Amino acid sequence: MPQHSPQRIARSLTRFGRPPPIKKPLKRNWRTRLPTPHVKIVGREFTPCRLEDHYHATLQEDAMYMTYIHESEPRPAPRQIRLTHDPANPYSRFRHNPPVGGSQLGKKPPPPDTPANVVRLEKIVIHSFMKQAIGGRSNLLGLIMAMRALSGETEKGAGRHAVSGVQIVHGKKSGAPMYDFLAQLVEFVLPRLKDFPGVILPPPAASDHSPSAVSGVVSLGLDPAAMAFFPQIEVNLDSYPRPYGMHVHFVTNATGVGAENRARALLSGFQLPFTRR
Repeated sequence: MPQHSPQRIARSLTRFGRPPPIKKPLKRNWRTRLPTPHVKIVGREFTPCRLEDHYHATLQEDAMYMTYIHESEPRPAPRQIRLTHDPANPYSRFRHNPPVGGSQLGKKPPPPDTPANVVRLEKIVIHSFMKQAIGGRSNLLGLIMAMRALSGETEKGAGRHAVSGVQIVHGKKSGAPMYDFLAQLVEFVLPRLKDFPGVILPPPAASDHSPSAVSGVVSLGLDPAAMAFFPQIEVNLDSYPRPYGMHVHFVTNATGVGAENRARALLSGFQLPFTRR
């Protein structure tokens, strides 16, 4: 066996358990002056999501069977009513060329059903309007903290531009981890609302060609009392000066005629209740 000198053994023992020396210094952000690692660090998605696994294991196949429309022959090509402008012609490149017959948004059929375009939930948008913020921006602090607690998102969370975080905008938009928020909504919030009958369905005589019917988005509103039932708000309810109402929009990839009905069929698989008056 090779014999090691006592000096080498002592040097190896003193080095044991210590991090290796940094040979290349880390770059620093010129704004925050914090060191930036050489690789991207992801601070989320470290545990599997129960509802996401439920969609890929069970709900995706059920949604495909429930919304499948069989087409025995390929679809005919769309009829060319008028000639389109030549994009290479500089005189007509930016000229407005509206379609004949008005908007075709509510008249286009859905795309052919394939395993690649099965209806799925793409994002959940939550937004809230606060009129008191016109008089003072400090009134937004409670609402911003509540939105961050509900969505679990902050701007540049974990040092990465994964989402834009909670934004103060003039209209709508705010991000949220979809399946975690959906699980809290259907398991903790909606069952505890006394006067919530379910998401109201349109009457049977409603048109299937309206802009809302072909958008593939299902929306519902929650009153201020519902916010206190979210677990992350309920555990620290005294930190918020007042409850806030919100609108929740479930955005799916469904398009064309009957898109909203396919979106409702998907959300019903996540135990979101629907009712008709």
